[in-house]
Amino acid sequence: MPNDADQPAQSFFGRLRAKLSAGSSRLTSGFRDLLPGRNIDAEILDELETRLITADVGAAATTRILEDLRKRVARKELGDVDALLAALHAAMLAILRPVEREFRVDPAIRPYVVLVIGINGAGKTTTIGKLCARLRAQGLSVMLASGDTFRAAAREQLETWAQRNGVAIVSQQQGAEPAAVIFDGLQAARARKIDVLIADTAGRLHTQTHLMEELKKIKRVLGRLDPGAPHEVLLVLDGTIGQNAVVQADEFNKALGVTGLVVTKLDGSAKGGVVLAIAEKLKIPIRFIGVGEQLEDFGVFKADEFVTSLLKTAPSVAGASA
Repeated sequence: MPNDADQPAQSFFGRLRAKLSAGSSRLTSGFRDLLPGRNIDAEILDELETRLITADVGAAATTRILEDLRKRVARKELGDVDALLAALHAAMLAILRPVEREFRVDPAIRPYVVLVIGINGAGKTTTIGKLCARLRAQGLSVMLASGDTFRAAAREQLETWAQRNGVAIVSQQQGAEPAAVIFDGLQAARARKIDVLIADTAGRLHTQTHLMEELKKIKRVLGRLDPGAPHEVLLVLDGTIGQNAVVQADEFNKALGVTGLVVTKLDGSAKGGVVLAIAEKLKIPIRFIGVGEQLEDFGVFKADEFVTSLLKTAPSVAGASA
């Protein structure tokens, strides 16, 4: 079993390195040309600070990283570019390791209810389909609940994923009450002794108060049948929107108590650094990241692999940061 689990992770790491936007590599590109014959000095660190901000690492995370590097420069620990990259890797890893907590289904809870939320276009439905496939591969039974009763064709898209994964789906006509649909899904999952119920919801901006109240209602209604439900509130964030993702995560978390994050579309953005901004500010576990449309482009978030891919560092440099 361990070998089977390791192979997809390694495969995803390769895809992550290949597909994480080339824009992110501006963090360290040209450093070797910039540094020959020079010590690591304040000017070099100022340049790195600019690159971190440009890559959407955010002010708080950038400040933390630069403070660490400046201390090392003062102690004369950074004598060359490899030492700088290793120190940068280590500083980023210190921010990301605390949020590297894998999504796990508690076998003592059946059904384990996962409520999937986020703004329009973040990739919720695709995330649900990929998560469903992953859980099915682990031998778990899954049911989907189509709580997005607002968007045209939302139910049909989720039904397509249900068919692809060979799982049941509970849905109603467009315009139905979302809380009622998801409540029906929980009842059906209980009756069939399903391991995991994944509930879709309509996309909404965190500023749409009435729609945020609708999400709170869904959570309350689920709690009537199972006081612990939903057991996971999974927020899907679009990695291309930069610092707006941090604001969204903060507001959704205040409203619902987000327990896990999925950051999607990291292949189409120079903003991969936003993952560090999210981790530094919110400390919410990052469960998965996505770098494309295929099933293989969806993987468990691993801090070391992410930083290595973001910095385009060689394994030897990554290892030196430990």
